[in-house]
Order: sequence, then structure tokens, then C-alpha cells
Amino acid sequence: MTEFRALTARRGTCSIATWGLALAMSLFPSLGAPGGARAAERVVEAVAAQVGSEVILLSEVRELSAPIEERMRQAGAPPQEILRIRKESLDRLIESKLIGSVVERMELGADRDEVDAAIAAIAADNRLSLEQLLRSIVDHGLQLEEYRAKIKGEIERSNVVNAMVRSRVQITEEEVEVLYEEQFGGQHAGGDEFHLRHILVSPNGPHAKSLTAACQIVQNARDQIVSGEVDFTEAAQRVSSMNPEQGGELGWMHREDLAAWMAGPIDVLQPGELSHVIQMPFGCNLIEVVDRRVFERIELADAKAQLQNIVFQRKTELEYTRWIDELREHTYIERKAGFGG
Repeated sequence: MTEFRALTARRGTCSIATWGLALAMSLFPSLGAPGGARAAERVVEAVAAQVGSEVILLSEVRELSAPIEERMRQAGAPPQEILRIRKESLDRLIESKLIGSVVERMELGADRDEVDAAIAAIAADNRLSLEQLLRSIVDHGLQLEEYRAKIKGEIERSNVVNAMVRSRVQITEEEVEVLYEEQFGGQHAGGDEFHLRHILVSPNGPHAKSLTAACQIVQNARDQIVSGEVDFTEAAQRVSSMNPEQGGELGWMHREDLAAWMAGPIDVLQPGELSHVIQMPFGCNLIEVVDRRVFERIELADAKAQLQNIVFQRKTELEYTRWIDELREHTYIERKAGFGG
């Protein structure tokens, strides 16, 4: 169940009440290179679009799209791809204006205390002090008030979703059962599963030029691990041809999902024990059994709450798209030349 909870957390099972905060959190790791938006080329000011009685300036579009445009130019992207990014940036700004009008009309704005609380939560979830988070924001070229404005916008977007979209979402038992089959229908009936680490030294990799040399490197690594000179993770980082940056970590694997050459040797191993050096045509191998346990199926009743959350989030996103399209249809929107106008 621990693995399931981790899996569903990664797939977006945050409640709708915290959706805006989750979106805001994503701003932190994607702030971009220092001074990215500030490096946008200087342009003559112009109107990119009109949304109701408000306008979106070309400089706003450029500021939003500049970091992505720069990376695309460096990658040699053609001009039409750069224009597509600007159009997408304009669409995001139009959506922001539409949301802003609903926030104002329905008095769904976020006050300063809410923004402060959200920023404190972002710092905590990134294991940073508030001072470290704010320093990082500035180091990445974003002014603190600009960052606060982004967080405020995401909270308000969440408020709008709660007020305008949530009531449209209904979940059926059938939808939950379909998702259960999608995610857990192929579960094993029983058996054992193993938490494994793996060292592979290829005979034609950077560490060895023959199978004999590869096996000697693996044997030396095994001897060092057994003697306590290094641990398995460090040895894997030094010599493994596969997954060295993760220290050879394979995670939990069911016995029936293992290749035959691997399954046989680990069957007799207890947690903390190493296999012998396993020679195969593709290289020499060493396996560590970190832990082992009896596999327990996840039944529908065990997963139901998390599955309902996933279905809810998926349907909320669809309903939000429909709702924002309806809002567009009932709002005067004019894109100027060069942006599909």
C-alpha cells in the first residue's frame, strides 16, 4: 500500500481544494535560467489581443514565452515553431484574463495571508526554509512580487475551479472499477517480491574490453562490498554500465517478472546478501537483495479512495476545459495580426 500511495501521489491525487497550490508548487523547479524572461529582446510596444475590455500587450507575451523561445532557438527550431510558442503563451494570458474577470465578479480573490501561507507550504514541500526559497527565486531572475503574483493567480484559479467546475463532476462506481482494472488488473496472484540492486559491467563498455575483464571488475567490487570497504551503491556508481547514477537501484520486482538468469540466484538469498558473480553474454552481474516479502494484492476496497481521487482529477480537468471554452465563446476576444487574429 505504501507504493500505491506514492504512485497515486505522483499521478496527481491532490484534492481540488489544493489544486491551485499544487500548480503553484510546479513554478519552483521550472523557474528557468537566471534572467531568462529578462533577456527577451527589446520590442516596440503593441497590443497582442483584446479580451473583453482589457488588452494583452506584446511585451507580456514575449516575457512569458522568452525562456522557452531561447531554448528552442538554441536547439535550431524553425520560425514557425517559435510562433507556435508565442500563440500558446497568448492563449495562456487570455485564459488568465478570463479567470481574472470571474474572480473579480464573484469575489474569489486571494488575500496576502493566503499567498504567504501558500509560499510557506511550497518552501516546506521542497525542504527549504522560506529564506532559501525566496533567495532561489531572486537568483533565477524573478522578482519576489512577480512570484507572489503568480502564486496569487494559481490560488484564484483554484478558487474558480472549486466554484464553477467542481459541481459539474460526478463519479460513478463503474469509472472507479475501470480504473482499478487499468492499474491493477494484471496483478500477480501471490508469490514473492524482491527489492534489488544490480551491478552490470559490459565487456565493451568504458570499464572493460572483454568478458573476462568485466567479470574480474565485478568480482573485485563484490570483494570490496563484503569486506566493508565500499557499499553496494558506491560500487555501482563506480563501475556499473547500467544505472550507475542511481547506484544500481532496481526497486521492488516480483519474482515472476525477473529474467531466469536473475531469478534463480536470488531465490536462495536473504535480505542484505549478494549473489555470486553471474556471467552472461551481455556482461557480468552482481545482485544485492535489499529486502524480500510476500506479495500482497491490492484489492478494490484498498485502493478505492485513491482511485476516486484520480477519476475526480481527470474529470475535473475535462470539465474545466469545457467551461473555459464556454467562457471564451461568451467573451469578446480579438487576437491581433501574427497571433491568429
